[in-house]
Amino acid sequence: MALTIVHHPGYTINLPVNHPFPMEKFRVLRQLLGEQPLACPVEWLMPEPAPISTLARVHTHDYLNALIQGTLDRAAQRRSGFTWSPELVERVRLETGGTLLTLEAALTNGVACNSAGGTHHAHADAASGYCLINDLAVAAAQALARGWAERVLIVDCDVHQGDGTARLFTGVPGVFTFSMHAAGNFPARKASSDLDIALPDGMSDDAYLAELASRLPGILAAYQPDVVLYDAGVDVHQEDRLGYLALSSDGLYARDHYVLRCCRDADIPVAAVIGGGYDRNIIALAQRHAQLHRAAADVLTS
Repeated sequence: MALTIVHHPGYTINLPVNHPFPMEKFRVLRQLLGEQPLACPVEWLMPEPAPISTLARVHTHDYLNALIQGTLDRAAQRRSGFTWSPELVERVRLETGGTLLTLEAALTNGVACNSAGGTHHAHADAASGYCLINDLAVAAAQALARGWAERVLIVDCDVHQGDGTARLFTGVPGVFTFSMHAAGNFPARKASSDLDIALPDGMSDDAYLAELASRLPGILAAYQPDVVLYDAGVDVHQEDRLGYLALSSDGLYARDHYVLRCCRDADIPVAAVIGGGYDRNIIALAQRHAQLHRAAADVLTS
């Protein structure tokens, strides 16, 4: 069996020199995954940009119009972390299309991965924290609207709380949001997920994995989701410049393998995205993100 990984060269666009967002990581991750053999063959899929009508399931028409037409004001652009450009809009639509395609592949094959995604700070009417479109929310809404699932579980293990996702699905019984994040990290004003696990600064592998193991099986058993969307942010790594936790690279692999294994054992399809990761050493950062795909291949073949 092959592991489906979704990628598009358009995930990487040019940014100004010294921009803090590590845009090159998507290109380097694709290169690494092509060079380093996984436990099974890889089926590479290329997404189309997500249709505006699909984005409108979770984002307001006014916000989408401003985003597409380039009329976001300076404060809105500053909040997003990016200066608006047509290339940026195309990129976020491709990334969201990638998560939608990853969802479809997971429903068919059991496990699938995007090589981008996890833009969980985007709100219905605003961008925030390098997130312009909430790809996780768009995918969850698509699963419900198409009748592919009645219950979607979002497992968010990025170091930052998935505040946009939480607010978008407050009071929506078809989506359960679970965020396990550093308590003191961005955003300052947290939302209320269906389950929030706020972790102390400096938590390392064993304590983190024990916390995850104490929560995830119970959620799967109680909620019984039809599909899981997994945000495998690597900004929990001890060397991440925006993360307050202290996982090792082996800890990242163990976390991802555990989440995917739990879903696989419960016969629940899981679509995974790479989430956040911020390191000026792009090769080291891409290697951390590649742990997700390595774990997925190992789970798929075990």
